[in-house]
Formats: sequence, structure tokens, C-alpha cells
Amino acid sequence: MEKTIAAKCCNNQRWFVLLVFLVFCFELLCFDYSAITGGNNGVAILDNNHANAISTQNSLSHDFTESSNDSISPLPNSPLVDVVVNKTDEANKKADREEELKVEPDLDSCLGRYIYVHDLSSRFNKDLVNNCRLLTRGTDKNMCPYLENLGFGPQIENPQNVLLNNSWFLTNQFLLEVIFHNKMKNYECLTNDSSKASAVFVPFYAGLDMSMYLWEFNISVRDSASLSLVKWLAEKPEWKRMWGRDHFLVAGRIAWDFRRQTDNESDWGSKLRFLPESKNMSMLSIESSSWNNDYAIPYPTCFHPSKDSEVFQWQDRMRRQKRRYLFSFAGAPRPEYQNSIRGKIIDQCLASENQCNLLDCNYGATNCDNPVNVMRAFQSSIFCLQPPGDSYTRRSIFDSILAGCIPVFFHPGTAYAQYTWHLPKNYTKYSVYIPVKDLSEWKINLNETLLGISEDRILALREEVIRLIPRVVYSDPRSRLETLEDAFDLAVKGILERIESVRNMIREGKDPSIGFADGDDYKYTFSPYGNGI
Repeated sequence: MEKTIAAKCCNNQRWFVLLVFLVFCFELLCFDYSAITGGNNGVAILDNNHANAISTQNSLSHDFTESSNDSISPLPNSPLVDVVVNKTDEANKKADREEELKVEPDLDSCLGRYIYVHDLSSRFNKDLVNNCRLLTRGTDKNMCPYLENLGFGPQIENPQNVLLNNSWFLTNQFLLEVIFHNKMKNYECLTNDSSKASAVFVPFYAGLDMSMYLWEFNISVRDSASLSLVKWLAEKPEWKRMWGRDHFLVAGRIAWDFRRQTDNESDWGSKLRFLPESKNMSMLSIESSSWNNDYAIPYPTCFHPSKDSEVFQWQDRMRRQKRRYLFSFAGAPRPEYQNSIRGKIIDQCLASENQCNLLDCNYGATNCDNPVNVMRAFQSSIFCLQPPGDSYTRRSIFDSILAGCIPVFFHPGTAYAQYTWHLPKNYTKYSVYIPVKDLSEWKINLNETLLGISEDRILALREEVIRLIPRVVYSDPRSRLETLEDAFDLAVKGILERIESVRNMIREGKDPSIGFADGDDYKYTFSPYGNGI
């Protein structure tokens, strides 16, 4: 009997031990799970043998957002290590990214784009504007009305359904320097600290100054302001940093007008660009010369949008425009120029049997200064002929682009060798080229030549021309385009890159004067541009 009882007790003890062991295993399992998934609620501290488990539970009143993975001390070589470390790395990376985003707005977006503007005596700019009635001595033209609206001129009052919105003005093509200066006053990266500047702008109205003294004045008067200016500049501390090679000015006349090569009283223009100090500066003008320190930027047109939507609206209108004429020409013959092809163009236009629209600008037959007349002619044409005039270039190039009319060039100096910052290097994308080196070589039938261009190519050319519109206009400085770069923006970008390339030469120990102001007789030759069409 005692054996039976003893056996039962032994069996009960075995079951009891087994039960205790199962409970102990269950508790260990629960502990391991809570250690891995405990997160922010607690911290598990383990020794190498998992001998002790201490749970440090946060109280209910604790701010849970303050706990972090940094408080976890996992076992080396444990699976928990990888989990926790990965979570910690991800958290740190996320924190770093958030910190970078916080710092990013503090980065200097103007670094490399700062421009310092010299505060010149009013003699070099404001006085010329205030004395606007004297700007065209020897002519009956009054320049004063054109200086309204920051150099844009009077607003067009009667657009006759040819122009759109209130962004069109009666702009004089020779007022680029005034327009550019007013745009520069609102440039986003101006600085009063010249040591931070990547470029130095010299707001000298060289074109207006020359216009005031061009007729009936001797060369000493014509050169007076230029000589005074370069003397003043050379004495400034900003000059000595790069000896003027980071300085630039803008002129509203062609660059050749500032390159009088002799001191004969009968010679045209001033010698501003041949003065030693001026050779170290760059000049932007409506037409460049063949010297390397002269750059062409677009003539001012009459369209000065104040917001992106005005540009987009105009572009859409030009895409939908019906064009009844094959080609058009706005201008006058130049019989005084021996090799002018304008006479041939006018003759063929008149003989084209309604394929050509001729806008006769000769002796006031049509007011070609009124953008309504010019735009009406160009909007109705597929091609716009752009022969050289008094010089290689003409504002009509940019009027035709505004109208979505494909420009036809006869000389590379009219556009291809000029506006390299604003027009595509691949000129076949936006224009037709019919090279004519000499009037005696004229063997062209314009009607047949232009009719031979396929419809697909015409559509592609027109679309590229319309795409170029914002790049050749000067937007209203009283506002700012948001997503588009205008002619001013591209000119500033171009001159900053030019100056930075000179600065790089200096860093490399090279002589920055080499090639800076050299002449390039090859610039306006025909050979680099092929046979055209």
C-alpha cells in the first residue's frame, strides 16, 4: 500500500516538475518576444547568457516621443543587433535628410551670379536721358517719348486686333542700354559688396552719348565722355582685381560705331572700344564687331510681357495664325550700297503674283516703326526675308520671330555669327539660309526656292521659331517672369560664363589677355556655314 502511495507521489512530483518547466519556458518565450518588439515602451538589458532580464517600463505619464533607439543596448552578434542597428541607421539618415532640407534654403543661390553696379556720375547716363531733345541733333526725330516706361516708349493704344493684351509698346530699337540698365536695377543678385561680385556692370549710355555729339562735333567732343569714363574706372579698386576683365557695359548701337580707327574729323563714331582700358572690358550691343570682346544681344522689340501667361498666350496665337503669303519683306532698297541685294528682293516680291507681301518702308510710305503694321505683315507670311541693311543685322529678325515667321538669311553676319547666347547654334532648326556673297552671284528665284521646302520642314521650323520667342524679348522690369528666361537673363548668364572662363585662366596661371580682345577676321565669312537651304 505504501509503495502504491509512494509511486503516486513520485508521479505527481514528475508532473509538477514538468508543469513548472513548461511555465518557465513560456515565460522565457514571452520575454524574448517582448525584448524584440518592445519599441518605445521599454528597454531590455541582456547579458551574454540571457541570465537576467530587467524591464525598465516607462511610466504612463512619460512623453513617449522622447524615447529613442539610442537607449537600446543589444547583444553583440545577436539578430537583435542587426534589427536595432538598421533601425538606428535609417533614423539617423532620415534625420540627416531633414537637416539638409532645413539648411538648403540658407544656401546662397546667388553664388557665382552676383553683379556689382558702378555708381557713375549722372553725366554718363541720367543727364543724357534728361536732355533727350538733344540726342538726335541734326535730325527731326524727338527721342523723348521713347524714353517713357523705363525705355519701352508709349504703350500701343490701338492694337487693331493684331497685338494682344497691354504688353506692346512703341519701342525705339536703339534704347537697349536704357532698357538693360532698368532691368539690371531689379536683378535678383545685385550686391553692394564688390568683393562678392562675379561681374561688374558699367551703366554708361554710350549710344546715347554718341548720338548727342555724332553730327557737327569734332572728335575731341565725341570722345570726351569715353576718355573720362575709363580714367575713372581705372582708379577704382574694383578695376585692379582683374584689370577690368570682369567689367562689362551695354550699348544700344552697333559695336562698329565705337571703333573709329583714325582721328580724322570726317570719320564716323567714337573710339571708345580702342581705348586701352576699354579693351579689357566686354561690351554687349545690338550687333557685335569682329573683335572677341564684343557680343551681340537681341534688339529691343515692342513686346514686353509682364508674366509668363502673356508669352504663352502669344505663342499659342502664332501657332494658330493663318498665313496666306509664302514670304514677306519689310524694308527699303539700299541703292547707295553697291552689293545690296534688297533691290533684287523687292523686284522678285513685286513679280511673285500674290505670293509675297511687301511692306514698303521707303520714305515713309508705311510706318514701319509701328509694330501693328509690321506684325500684321509678318503674321500673314510663312517666311520673312532678312537681307543685310545699313549693317549686317536688323531688328526685323526679332520681329519675324515674334510673329512665328521663319527668317530667311542671306549672310551669316546677320544672325548666325551674332546672337550665339540667344539663338540655336544649329541654324537649320529655325531658319533658311540662302548665301549670297555678291550681287553678281544672284541667280535665285525666291518663289521657286521657298516653294520647294517641304510642309513637314516648315512646321518644324515654325515651331522652333515660336519656341524662341521668350528668348528674344525683354520682359517688363516692373515684374518678373517665373518659368521663362528672357533676353536679359540669357545675356547676363552669357557674360557671367565669359568672365568665369577668364577667371579660370588666371587660376591656371595663364595670361588672360591672350585672345581676350583679338580681332577675328574669319567671324563673318561664308565658309563655316555651308551652302544653305
